[in-house]
Amino acid sequence: MANHSKRIPTNHVVGFLLSIVLTLVAAWAALKSDLPLVWVISGIMILAVIQAGIQLFMFMHVTESESRNGHVPWNMMFHGAVLAAIVVAGSLFTMSFGFTHDHDGHDSDGHQQHQEEQHEGNNHSGH
Repeated sequence: MANHSKRIPTNHVVGFLLSIVLTLVAAWAALKSDLPLVWVISGIMILAVIQAGIQLFMFMHVTESESRNGHVPWNMMFHGAVLAAIVVAGSLFTMSFGFTHDHDGHDSDGHQQHQEEQHEGNNHSGH
């Protein structure tokens, strides 16, 4: 029979507390610090990488060689990274080329934009 002794999961508690501290430091850097913007962004990115490492080693069991279902954690991480790269690349592609919902030249009220501009120009007769 398995040993089911009640003990505190020390790794999980330490990982959780470190994640909270890193999140609070990043929030302070973004909201309250007088650092230049480049330093704030760089610091937040470094803190994010550290926090991702903490999450992987403390919660995601990266150090385990193989789980009971036969899935190696590194294999799952690779597929997750590929999926994330596809989503990020697609989002950047869509945002960089400025695709909008304006497919037929109408504004949000349903009026054509070019005709109103020409009409307003003709009404101003030097008054």
